[in-house]
Amino acid sequence: MPDATFLDSTELVLNMGPQHPSTHGVLRVILKLDGEKVLGTECVIGYLHRGVEKIGENRTWAQFNPYVDRMDYVAAVSNGLGYCLAVEKLLNVVAPPRAQAIRVILAELNRIGSHLLWLGTHALDIGAITPVFYCFREREESLKILEQYCGARLTTHAFRIGGLQYETYEGFEKDILAFCDMFGPKLDEYEELLTENRIWVGRLKNVGSITGDECKQYGVTGPLLRASGVKWDIRKAFPYSGYEKYDFEIPTRQHLRPVHGSHAGDAAIDAHHAASRGRPCCRADYGEGAQSDQAAGRRGVCLDRSAQR
Repeated sequence: MPDATFLDSTELVLNMGPQHPSTHGVLRVILKLDGEKVLGTECVIGYLHRGVEKIGENRTWAQFNPYVDRMDYVAAVSNGLGYCLAVEKLLNVVAPPRAQAIRVILAELNRIGSHLLWLGTHALDIGAITPVFYCFREREESLKILEQYCGARLTTHAFRIGGLQYETYEGFEKDILAFCDMFGPKLDEYEELLTENRIWVGRLKNVGSITGDECKQYGVTGPLLRASGVKWDIRKAFPYSGYEKYDFEIPTRQHLRPVHGSHAGDAAIDAHHAASRGRPCCRADYGEGAQSDQAAGRRGVCLDRSAQR
């Protein structure tokens, strides 16, 4: 930090937050300013705690299920899947093959919607207004499918311990494949808007770069780890819900294009196509899958919507 400030003025310490970088009020930043120049920052975390652990002390495993949807409402489906898988592991329960396939479809649909929210708002923060409208246009189509399935668009409660909450609606497979066919060409529109945009490049290139070794040292995971060149994806390393059956590449390119090629967008689309066109998604195959699971000593759940009411 420099000894002297601009025009010998007194250093200003400003409290920014707790505010909203991704969810409600999770970050407070103490800024040290010289005019408009930031001399230093102190980040204070831990301002958000919803008390879910305490709530869980007075709930059964099944009753607690909907609470995890609200922990990260942008990825509510994925949160629900992780929770159900954890409880199923404790209970030695395996969901029927068809339920696993539908879980993958809904989770990847939610993954695409989550990425679209990030890309649109991130571009908006950098100074590009148009991408947020493009991304929300496609995200709306994914939300329509989730809403049609379970009635919710944001805090989407899609799964039950041992299987699904509802049977898929008539035309579900058709809607999923139509979304995949529609979404692929939209990636080219995002790239045309951003990848070669000189303002976008100028404000992002060589900013906050981190190497693969540094990611490993700091315990970085997810998209940032893969963007640094480390080929690691939990869906490949430790497959769950039948991900080992689907053919998709782990995104490792260090590229401005956020959802393209071997990136998460196409990986999700590939999983969609494989799951939607596979036999476990056919309604008639549920009985066969359930019988094979029961023969193996595992328990499943009924996927009939009327039986859940």
